[in-house]
Amino acid sequence: MKKEFRIKDNQRFGEIVHLGKTFKNKAFVIHCLKNNENIVKIGISVSKKLGKAIVRNKIKRQIRAMCQEIVNFNSQSLDIIIIAKNGYLENDFHTNLCLLEQIINLAIGLNGEAKNNE
Repeated sequence: MKKEFRIKDNQRFGEIVHLGKTFKNKAFVIHCLKNNENIVKIGISVSKKLGKAIVRNKIKRQIRAMCQEIVNFNSQSLDIIIIAKNGYLENDFHTNLCLLEQIINLAIGLNGEAKNNE
């Protein structure tokens, strides 16, 4: 995933988490919020509860690889925060890929806009 498609700013992370729509499944929580840049930007968060730095960095690399396969970065104007949950460690890569794809498709929706899962 190219750096231009990443969210690194702590303040923007907070905005997306507090103002965006939330979607959850067994392995992930994602927060989505529209942006003005006509690209999809993704931020990834992995808690210290999931492991030490080596494990957390491995999880982030895997999630970036999954996003590269799943997301068309030039299709919408969205900021997405992906948070890995404890369920992530219970699954293999392919299962996590399927779970992430389902939840991102739910969030983006058929018309390219974020919608709530309630």
